Amino acid sequence: MSQVREIAQLGAEVLRLQAKEVKNMHADEMQLIADDMFTTLADTNGVGIAAPQISASWRMMILASRPSERYPQAPEMDPTLMINPSFEPLSETQEKDWEGCLSIPGIRAKVPRYTQIKVSYTDTLGKLVEQTLDGFVARVFQHEYDHLDGLVYLDRVENNRDIISEQEFAKE
Repeated sequence: MSQVREIAQLGAEVLRLQAKEVKNMHADEMQLIADDMFTTLADTNGVGIAAPQISASWRMMILASRPSERYPQAPEMDPTLMINPSFEPLSETQEKDWEGCLSIPGIRAKVPRYTQIKVSYTDTLGKLVEQTLDGFVARVFQHEYDHLDGLVYLDRVENNRDIISEQEFAKE
């Protein structure tokens, strides 16, 4: 039975760990973590979540872009579980844009990210999937991927003046 889990907050050790590779997605523990990730994400306004954010240090993440109050321009996509994901930039082009994080409530920051990336991951059926992502969805992927390497988006901010409160962001 899946449940909404508490989201680890900035300062929690689990957010700074290198997540472990998933060896057997069919193990009960992995199935439960994946189910809890879907349930927890659905309970938020987020567009993605990584396993470390529910205090499970495994290389799993969900992309779930959808328009919301936080991201009104976000494209609609089915929530997708990505196991042991990786990516490579398709060009050196990066763009700075605003990001927030369920683990760092109340703050937004401008973060440089690659605009187009090639991703690969294992799906829930154990199949290798490769696809090209660009724009907002590529940004969300890179944001969630950072969580698997023990990074948060604030680590990528180039200038502290690019960090603002959610209240100020809402005025823009």
